Amino acid sequence: MSNRLLKTGLAVAITATSSHGFASGFALNEQSISGMGTSFAGRSSSADDASTVFGNPAGMARLKRDEVYVGAAAIHAKSDIDRVSASSPGGPISGSNDGDMVPATGVPMGYYVKPLDDKVAFGLGVYVPFGLMTDYESSFQGRYYADKSYVRVITVQPTLSYRFNDKLSVGFGPTFNHIEGELTSSLFTPLGDGKVKVKGDDIAVGFNAGVLYEFTPHTRAGITYHSRVKYKLDGDTKVEAPALAGISGKYDANLDLTTPESVDMSITHDLTDALTLHVGSTWTRWSRFKEIRVENDSATLPANLSTIVEEQNWHDTWAHAVGLSYKVNSQWTLRTGIAIDQSPTNNVDRSPRVPSGDRTIFSVGAGWSPNQDMTIDVAYSYLQEESVDVNHTSASRGTYSARYKNSAHGLGASLSYRF
Repeated sequence: MSNRLLKTGLAVAITATSSHGFASGFALNEQSISGMGTSFAGRSSSADDASTVFGNPAGMARLKRDEVYVGAAAIHAKSDIDRVSASSPGGPISGSNDGDMVPATGVPMGYYVKPLDDKVAFGLGVYVPFGLMTDYESSFQGRYYADKSYVRVITVQPTLSYRFNDKLSVGFGPTFNHIEGELTSSLFTPLGDGKVKVKGDDIAVGFNAGVLYEFTPHTRAGITYHSRVKYKLDGDTKVEAPALAGISGKYDANLDLTTPESVDMSITHDLTDALTLHVGSTWTRWSRFKEIRVENDSATLPANLSTIVEEQNWHDTWAHAVGLSYKVNSQWTLRTGIAIDQSPTNNVDRSPRVPSGDRTIFSVGAGWSPNQDMTIDVAYSYLQEESVDVNHTSASRGTYSARYKNSAHGLGASLSYRF
């Protein structure tokens, strides 16, 4: 019994987060507010501002002046939960299913690009590629499967681009990534609920690389590769279970986690002098995420708790987007876009921690340039997911089944300054 109870708290410590972000799995899309306005269509080919450090580092070759870009997006999510059936290992369980488990979350970003000469440009980016938080109410009926989860990756990316000629540019930058995560979950005991808290962090290195090809002054295509990043999170597991004094305490623990590689491909084409079309697709290799394996300090835990495994079996995903931007005049640009994004979860292993389905995203945005040195961008996105079912049964956690219908609103603003 102890093994299964402790597994509740350890097994999904870091991955249980952002089913309500604007990308699949626990990835985030919000690294550019100008891109947010077109649902991130054309992300690897537009290269209109310094956020191209993330979108496609080769695009820095298109920027002719030093540029600073700072911005942030706020995400507010909501879930409708119905058709609930729940029980604890001790019998029927009462409680609530409010569906407001994702607090309003801010996603910051900042970039700097400096052209060194006609061919070489240097860039620096700081952004959040993965993360969010879920925090169910204390009386949540599925609390033995999910309670509170937090994860965040902050990335620093120094970057160089090189322009071979008027058509071809390339870019590359290593990424230095810091991940931190915390999980608190409820623990069933015969004398009342206990708690399990897992905390850990790590720093790891990856890279981003891109190619931009300009067929004509009005048409360009880009491809960007974001590498996988392999983490080994070190931290501790704290168990508070008065009825199970033999496992109460704090233990050293580590968790291997790999964030997936992705490939973004897009085309940007000027239909007229004022109207531009953006089309793009992103492939993400979520199939790397087969299981969560937690290694515990065998010196302080019984042998049967030294390794804990929980299956995930996610699959690779595609996201497709199309967008338009319209230049009203020298000061104003309007944007809109729509995206369809697959969920990597499957119907068997989906849990209340990541109860996500395929989603559709609609966006609008605007850019205002009061002069040649400054641009202010704003964007709004609405996400609607398909209804999905969660259905789990465990001898140590009871049963929980429900239908989730998720939605989210995103609002972002950024400032670009050129000098």
